[in-house]
Amino acid sequence: MRLRSLLAGAALAMAFGRPALVMAQEHAATAQEPAHAVEPVGPAQIIMPHITDSKEIEYPCVKNLREWACEATLPTWNVQIGGKTVDLGLTKHVVFLLLAGVVTLALLLGVAASHKRHSREVGRPKGFAAGIEAIILYLRNEIYLPVLGGHGGEKYVPFCLTLFFFIMFCNLFGLLPWGSTPTGNIAVTGTLAAITFVVIEVAGMRALGKGYISTIIYWPHEGGPLLKAMTIIMTPVEIVGKITKPIALTIRLFANMIAGHVIILALIGLIFMFGFKIFIAPLAMALFIMLLEILVAFIQAFIFSLLAAVFIGQIRSAHH
Repeated sequence: MRLRSLLAGAALAMAFGRPALVMAQEHAATAQEPAHAVEPVGPAQIIMPHITDSKEIEYPCVKNLREWACEATLPTWNVQIGGKTVDLGLTKHVVFLLLAGVVTLALLLGVAASHKRHSREVGRPKGFAAGIEAIILYLRNEIYLPVLGGHGGEKYVPFCLTLFFFIMFCNLFGLLPWGSTPTGNIAVTGTLAAITFVVIEVAGMRALGKGYISTIIYWPHEGGPLLKAMTIIMTPVEIVGKITKPIALTIRLFANMIAGHVIILALIGLIFMFGFKIFIAPLAMALFIMLLEILVAFIQAFIFSLLAAVFIGQIRSAHH
């Protein structure tokens, strides 16, 4: 057996131009290594891909009765930044972010075109467009406008609506069998919060003008020197208050979206730990959490967009 391995290694070396003895030794060593055991599929392999990012993406593919998914490796785009190699290629979460953006644009632009066409034909929207219009009008008139304030607050309604639908689709994609939850990535929620923070501050600058500085530096217009000395204490408080808003938006969305999948992982793990004798209770609870996750996907999108509207309305009315 060893002689056969050496001869095979020598033949490979002659074919590829490497020293025969080195190739033969490598091949013999490889032949003596025990085969790696195939890891069994556990709950972590089933649930964690929905929340962890990677360069592999799953798609529907029936291999056999146990494997209903195939994997594709996403391309790598290495770029030198600051002396370090950074991969700017697509990842699984980026793919679903792009998909959520495309679906959001297709939905809203399609509904707008359908609304315009039906209004021209029958004088009112109908069907699916009428249902989406009812949701948009409710959010606009009953939720966003009251907290955004008048005198230009309606300009920020499209931003809040875009946040709602985009985050909602990101959340829902994580519930699909081959999907993933981009909002379960703190980098994604942090970026959304950073964009919201910029919009909030720009809204304050446009509404307050020179008075915007009062949202950073506390300076009482009336009172004696003792009251004005409060600037030393209150100015850091004002700055911290600005920083905590995007942090709160980041952690709230990230924690809520990842928590549901972790709970499902723990429940399914009970079946693997104690056997299928107790599978009914953990499975029923896991299915209940999955149904609850559908509701959470809508609620968290609503809360994120509502808080964004509240923060915009607060800074716009800061001079009051």
